[in-house]
Amino acid sequence: PTAGLDPNQIIEIRDLIRTIGREKTVILSSHILAEVEATCDRILIINKGKIVADGTPDNLRKKAQGQEMLKLTIEGGTKDAIVKALDGISTVDWVNPLSGSDNRFEIQSHANQSSRREVFNTCVSNQWVLTEMSIVETKLEDIFHELTMN
Repeated sequence: PTAGLDPNQIIEIRDLIRTIGREKTVILSSHILAEVEATCDRILIINKGKIVADGTPDNLRKKAQGQEMLKLTIEGGTKDAIVKALDGISTVDWVNPLSGSDNRFEIQSHANQSSRREVFNTCVSNQWVLTEMSIVETKLEDIFHELTMN
């Protein structure tokens, strides 16, 4: 509903939709999921005529996540040594060195497990400096893709 509008008009339209939505049901159909998330407090994902997801953006993320993904920046070791050490952590499913940098990585933990403590301990034991460890949030686009590609 906001294509072609300037930033002030976008804010006004979103506020209008939210205001109307307090008293009435507003149905917004869009494939622009960033717009859906910015406007809606409940999302339905429909695939081939069937509802495959229903909930708030946060609830849909929690259901979809299952596996923790972390973005790391580690200083003081070689890329190969860091990858080998991270890959050796029992809770880590996979390690991905990020392109363009020798010391940035993404790791994914096994389902319903966290690797944060083990990553920290691995850095300490190897005398590396962990300068960033942040959880990578699941995008609505990824959830949509997972639920509708079959």
